[in-house]
Amino acid sequence: MLRSRARFLALALLLLATAASAQTAPPASPSRLDQIMERGVLRVGSTGDYKPFTFEDPETKAFQGIDIAMAQSLAKALGVKLEIVKTSWPNLMSDFLADKFDVAMGGVSVTLERQKKGLFSIPYLVDGKAAIARCADAGKYASLDAIDQPGVRVIVNPGGTNERFDRDHLKRAQIEVYKDNVTIFDQIAAGKADLMITDASETRLQQKLHEGQLCAIHPDRPFNFAEKAYLLPRDELFKDFVDQWLHQALMTKEYDAAAEAALDRFAHRQ
Repeated sequence: MLRSRARFLALALLLLATAASAQTAPPASPSRLDQIMERGVLRVGSTGDYKPFTFEDPETKAFQGIDIAMAQSLAKALGVKLEIVKTSWPNLMSDFLADKFDVAMGGVSVTLERQKKGLFSIPYLVDGKAAIARCADAGKYASLDAIDQPGVRVIVNPGGTNERFDRDHLKRAQIEVYKDNVTIFDQIAAGKADLMITDASETRLQQKLHEGQLCAIHPDRPFNFAEKAYLLPRDELFKDFVDQWLHQALMTKEYDAAAEAALDRFAHRQ
């Protein structure tokens, strides 16, 4: 009998302690999804220097590209306005962690290092690194071993996965960092660099934009496997919403239409 009373008393005290804790615990913070809808604005970080995904017009300062169109679609799905926050590849993660934007969009590659600090949406594109060079020289650079030779000048934009790939795989070739990702391919065409290793999707576009000058080298057989997705804060409710929106955009071919429109626009601007 005494043992039963002791158990009853212990259980009663536990219930009282749990109730008191619930009353004094701070309220859960609202999800990023709720914050965005309450704010009425979706802040999208984008570099504006990576066709066909994101490009800032130097004259109008307007952003355009596949992922800019998709950012507009996401804002519409949320029922809010869109604000593009310009960032750069070297500062992408620091700006993201400083909460300067809600999501990074613009050809962002999925990496484990980025995954340590945020979440990724479902991927919307399978990609990988490939080379692009002057058409007359394209046959020289069909493999990484052929590229990684003394005297070969490999140009790269700083701070992103392109530079990381070059540093990890090229030990003998000369790596030249060039800060302007918009005009970097003109450097190759002008003979100031031999080639660039970048995402296969970008090599295909730049081949079109520099027709007869630059040729993508085996973009269908990239050097590695990579995916592109949208970089999100650690908020599962927001991620769930973005994933569902993106899934619908892929299934209804909305993404394909945005890609086709962007490629056509960039091709006709040359």
